[in-house]
Amino acid sequence: MALKVIGAGLGRTGTLSLKLALERLGFGPCYHMTEVFSEGRRRLPQWQAVARGAPDWDAIFDGFAATVDYPACTWWRELAARYPDAKVILTDRDGAAWHESVRQTILSPQAVAVQTTGPLAEFMHAAIYAEILDHLDDREWMVAWFDRWRAAVIAGLPPGRLLVHRAGDGWAPLCAFLGVPVPDVPYPRVNSKEELLAGAGAKAELGAAETQPTPEQRERMMKDYLADMTRKAWGRQGTPAG
Repeated sequence: MALKVIGAGLGRTGTLSLKLALERLGFGPCYHMTEVFSEGRRRLPQWQAVARGAPDWDAIFDGFAATVDYPACTWWRELAARYPDAKVILTDRDGAAWHESVRQTILSPQAVAVQTTGPLAEFMHAAIYAEILDHLDDREWMVAWFDRWRAAVIAGLPPGRLLVHRAGDGWAPLCAFLGVPVPDVPYPRVNSKEELLAGAGAKAELGAAETQPTPEQRERMMKDYLADMTRKAWGRQGTPAG
């Protein structure tokens, strides 16, 4: 299955909400960092190969119709070239708000300590930290970097292939871009800072857990967190199609 949708937006720009939205619209399953952490023993070696310059994109995305968030957004150019018929979505938010969010969650000091050591280090350096590790506390630099990322994506793709999307935009522009009907359910709004910090699996990845779990425990906790977010998104509406 070739990818139909590629997410070029950075983490903490509404990517988990977009993942669930795309799956609801039939563009699923949608790959997200939660896939890496919920099946780490299987998927981490694939991304270590990417970090070493030997990606097997078709194997990584086997069975997936879309991808959003880290780690794939780091390689949006390569993926856009590999899957020329895929449309690209750039999830977006205010740069200062993004920096505040990541420094409290996925790029907090505790998360950095966990993610830049041990078995995750090679993968996380290539996927997230290569350009920014030495600048995380420099708000002005990070916001400028975020803005450069946004500008590079917009400049690198023809307008008809790219949608710049904020979670507050809801269904209408997304569905128009993808050529599908608007669902009769609210657009999902999940994975808030508070939810992320409270989730057991997320705590393990953010370095906030009291004790670091085994790989098996980490995978289970992340799967449970994703299931919780899916239930929050759809409630009694049920799980999304695709």
